[in-house]
Amino acid sequence: MTTETAKSVQHLHSITNNDEWGTHPDTYYQGIYFAKFSPTLDVCATDENSQLDNFFTKKENGLIQNWNEDFWMNPPYSEITQWMDKAYESWKKNNVNGLILVYSKTDTKWWHKYVEGIAEVHFIKGRVRFMTPDGEQAKNSAPYPSCFIIYRRKEN
Repeated sequence: MTTETAKSVQHLHSITNNDEWGTHPDTYYQGIYFAKFSPTLDVCATDENSQLDNFFTKKENGLIQNWNEDFWMNPPYSEITQWMDKAYESWKKNNVNGLILVYSKTDTKWWHKYVEGIAEVHFIKGRVRFMTPDGEQAKNSAPYPSCFIIYRRKEN
């Protein structure tokens, strides 16, 4: 097993134990650059990792809230389908912009239902280094590629 493989296995093990990985501010601002809008609502955050002043925590359960403003989402990847469904439905219902950071698994059902031919996609060069629940940068990079998905508000 190579060192790189060992790091990937360590990270995969850690994401099954903890699904609350924050986004490094540099990665977030890279997404803003691509999106060309600034979200006002962080829909799934913690007090330690929110990118915005206005956010929903696990306790507030963003999946049951109304996302009626431009949103940012770095979802728990163990629940990716539920979060992508909520993002898609909120975009359609409320005509808002959405900026989403996810792993780029283009072969999955959720990708083809909520992304392919629907949203704008920007692939991230290299592997993202997420933030731990206590706000520190993770020791290892993600073992998979990531991308930004952008839902754009429809102009009347």
